[in-house]
Amino acid sequence: MISSFTRGALRLRLGLGLGLWCWALWCGAQTLKPVMTGAEAALYRGSDRYERLVEAAQKEGVVSVYHVYPSLPSVLSEFTKKYGIKVKVWRSGSETVLQRIVTEAKAGRFDVDIVQNNSPESEAAYREKLLQEVHSPYQSDLIAPALPVHHQWAGLTVDVWVASYNTNKYKKTDLPKTYADLQDPKWKGALGIEAFNQSWFGTLLAEMGEEQGLKIFNTIVATNGISARKGHSLLTMLVSSGEVPLALTTYSWIPEQLKLKGAPVDYFALQPLIAQTSAIAMLKKAPNPNAAVLLYDFLLSDGQKILADDHFIPTSKKIQNPFTGMTLKFVDPGEALDMQAKWQKNFEETITKRVK
Repeated sequence: MISSFTRGALRLRLGLGLGLWCWALWCGAQTLKPVMTGAEAALYRGSDRYERLVEAAQKEGVVSVYHVYPSLPSVLSEFTKKYGIKVKVWRSGSETVLQRIVTEAKAGRFDVDIVQNNSPESEAAYREKLLQEVHSPYQSDLIAPALPVHHQWAGLTVDVWVASYNTNKYKKTDLPKTYADLQDPKWKGALGIEAFNQSWFGTLLAEMGEEQGLKIFNTIVATNGISARKGHSLLTMLVSSGEVPLALTTYSWIPEQLKLKGAPVDYFALQPLIAQTSAIAMLKKAPNPNAAVLLYDFLLSDGQKILADDHFIPTSKKIQNPFTGMTLKFVDPGEALDMQAKWQKNFEETITKRVK
């Protein structure tokens, strides 16, 4: 028979064991946190934010990106190396990327997590209520034009419009110092421009004074002509080939990349110097929200250095660039949308419709 003393000891051990088991369950319940949904992941600011994002993102295992920059996949591959998360990409022009996310949303199709596009197109997506507000610790590192008050997109890089020239045809001493200098007949047949740069033109005219600016460009076109080409990369390649000896609107990073390949091309700044941010945004109904926020953070931190090494102009104030300390006039994304009809009319009537 079991003595009463033994039975009491058994009861005590069972009680202690049950108590320890319950305590362990309770502790587990406190440490196991649910996977965050889209808005929760985007807005969470707890001290364990990074750890929770990494764990949940790696469970999602994939993130989908629509983008316009041809070089972005090289940055995304570094994200995959760091976190083991696959990135699915689709690339097209800025208007096409915008149209696709709008069309897919209207059809109830939500396949994309992050979109990289020009800031006016990103602002248009915000107005369509497609984007998710995001709060990232890296947003505080960005220049002011890169972060709108609504936090539904953030500037990734700065596209600075510069003039590019063929170094076999011109020396630096030959180059114009102002837009007014381009009225000289020596530039006849030499000038080119990107065909859809109405935001550049509208912002430039506002800085020059619209009446004065229109007068100068009307004289330039009447005296020397300007050829219009679709695509900044194509335009810069035509400069390097000599077909367009001097282009007025190329992005600074393109001639820099071509120079590294031995192309006879360089750029210079004509004042006022106009710039526009290229942005990243998280979709409100992103299918992989934790991976989306983790990638968003990566692009605004590690990605900034990777892009700078590839001659893009980062939006991070922590990284020096060729335009640090220079005055840039940024295209206002909202104004670019609101003034689109007028700016396009001025651009076409002054330049592109007069191309022969």
